[in-house]
Amino acid sequence: MLTPESLKRIDREIAKYPAEQKQSAVMASLAIAQEELGWLPSEAIEFVANYLGMPPIAAYEVASFYNMYDLKPVGKYKLTVCTNLPCMLTGGVNAGEYLKEKLGIGYNETTPDGKITLKEGECMGACGDAPVMLVNNRRMCSWMNPEQIDKLLAELE
Repeated sequence: MLTPESLKRIDREIAKYPAEQKQSAVMASLAIAQEELGWLPSEAIEFVANYLGMPPIAAYEVASFYNMYDLKPVGKYKLTVCTNLPCMLTGGVNAGEYLKEKLGIGYNETTPDGKITLKEGECMGACGDAPVMLVNNRRMCSWMNPEQIDKLLAELE
């Protein structure tokens, strides 16, 4: 199901743990699978679980708990807005509302062109930079007021 390159990357993650604890590489392995596939269909979660020698339900519990994993297809760009309390108090809710209006979609929706999926996220650990957003789980954007959001959207064009 995954390319040999992805399997090598997973093997490198597994090697970080004692042989009897290779399931400890589940988070990294799911991230690698998602990077290759664009999201995590149930077959991919089951494949990763079997590769790590763990019950598929245990891998699914991880994938469904953390919002960095996508259990449905997402757009080319996934924008995750933190609306946890510190971000909420400093404009996170406003940033989310601005994005919804600007993109014409709600949370957990994708623009008609398939380009942007909007997600609501929990604390991202950057409360001093609030409100914050993540782009594709990799790039954190700080102090996301309407001007900053417009700059980001222009960059993603």
